[in-house]
Amino acid sequence: MKPRPKKKTPMSPTKTTATPSLREQILADFTTLRIPVTAEQLDAALTDAEQNGRSHLEFLQRLLADQAGSRRQRRIERLIKEANFREALPLSTFDWNFNPAIPRLQIEALAQGDFIRRRQNLVFAGQSGLGKSRLIQSIGLAACMLEQRVHYITSGELLEDLTAALADQTIHRRVRFYAKFSLLIIDEFGFDRIERSLCPQAASLWYKIIDARSQRVSTALVTNIDFDSWADYLGDAPLAMAMLDRVVYGATVVKLKGKSYRLHGPNPAEPVTK
Repeated sequence: MKPRPKKKTPMSPTKTTATPSLREQILADFTTLRIPVTAEQLDAALTDAEQNGRSHLEFLQRLLADQAGSRRQRRIERLIKEANFREALPLSTFDWNFNPAIPRLQIEALAQGDFIRRRQNLVFAGQSGLGKSRLIQSIGLAACMLEQRVHYITSGELLEDLTAALADQTIHRRVRFYAKFSLLIIDEFGFDRIERSLCPQAASLWYKIIDARSQRVSTALVTNIDFDSWADYLGDAPLAMAMLDRVVYGATVVKLKGKSYRLHGPNPAEPVTK
């Protein structure tokens, strides 16, 4: 004979109304544990359990679910603010029809965040105007929604920050700062050669960040220069090879092609309207 399934044990109606002293003690315990359950929420959960015959676990889940959801939402909001995006727009608002060659399925898969969990890098390469920055920030936003720590910065801003840190001897602190994020997005790499010309140590400073993160956490690099042009851009062939090895090894490389949104079509940063 098959064993009979265990029945849920509903909370006894005679015990769902806590005595005043016990009720106050429970509320005080929630305060001590920093769980923001109000007296009204406790009473509502008790009444619901009594009227609907909920089990002890169902009562507890109902009582804590809203608090857990609110706390998660606040954390996500902090992560998005910390990420420092220029434009935090979801992939659902991107105009995929303008450039059908952009690999939509691949990019939507990247937004699931598996490459971050595997500590793999991501490289977006292609000419300007294809929406690379928009897409990479949307992937970063999706990572924040998955409660991953993300930071967005352009290559020029990163170099400026590291140059200042080198001058005031805080470079090690800044490298540790950039090494802590689950996903660091470096946009506009190679966008302007003035970055390299203004700082003789540029290649070395970029390498410090890449090396500190290599195989530990994920780095996303957005560039409009081919890999075989890195040595010329960095001005140091051996360092360029070492940096390429750490960025590209095991990475997902997405090469984008198509028409420029800026010159021919709608701004991909704006929501699509029908």
